[in-house]
Amino acid sequence: MRYGNPSIAEGLESLRADGCTQISVISLYPQYSASTTASVNDEVFRCLLKMRWQPALRTAGPWHDHPSYIDALTKSVKKHISKLDWKPDYLIASFHGLPVAYFEKGDPYHCHCAKTARLLREKLGMSEDNFKLTFQSRFGPSKWLEPYTETTLRELGEAGYKNIAVITPGFISDCVETLEEIAIEARETFIEAGGENFTTVPCLNSSPESVKLLAQLAHAELAGWIA
Repeated sequence: MRYGNPSIAEGLESLRADGCTQISVISLYPQYSASTTASVNDEVFRCLLKMRWQPALRTAGPWHDHPSYIDALTKSVKKHISKLDWKPDYLIASFHGLPVAYFEKGDPYHCHCAKTARLLREKLGMSEDNFKLTFQSRFGPSKWLEPYTETTLRELGEAGYKNIAVITPGFISDCVETLEEIAIEARETFIEAGGENFTTVPCLNSSPESVKLLAQLAHAELAGWIA
C-alpha cells in the first residue's frame, strides 16, 4: 500500500524473495495524477534504487475509461438504487479534489475524472440535468478543482431537491473519505439545506465486477510474460 501496510517496499521485497524477476505495478487509482498514480510509481522506483539485483518492471497507465470499469460502476449504481424505497432526483459523481495549480501544470486528473463521469452518465442513460461531477476533500488556502461537493449538495438542497445519491468513482474501495466525509458529513450538509433522502453508492470493493476488472488489467499488463 502507498500509505499503509504492507508497504510497497515490503511487497517488492516479498516478491523478490519469492524469485519474481518480472513485476507489473498497477495503481488502484483509476484517474492519473502526479499525487496518485505517479506517487505510487515514484515510491516503487525509490525502493528499487536500494536493490542490487532489480526485476524487470512495468507500470500500468490510467484506466479511467476502461469499459469494464465503467460497466462495474454502472452496475453498482443500478444495484444500489434498486434497493432503495425512494428514487434519487440527482446523482453526483464525487472525486477527490486537487489544487487547481496541478491542472495548470498539465496534470490530466481533471480530464480523466470528467471522462469517467461522462461515460458513466451516458451508460446510465442520464442527462446533464440530473447528474453532476464534483470534487471533495479540499483544504488549505489555495483554489481547488470545482465544483465542490459540499457546496453543490447545499445548493441542491436549497433549490428544492429532496433525494440525492452520491457515487465516488475515484475510490476502488471504501475508506474514510467515502464512509465519513460523504456518507456522514455530506449527508448532514444536504439534509440541513432542506434535503430529505441521501444515499452513498458503495465503492466497487471486492464485488465480482471489481475482481473481473482487476483481472483484465493484470492480464493486459502481463501480456508476453505469462500465457
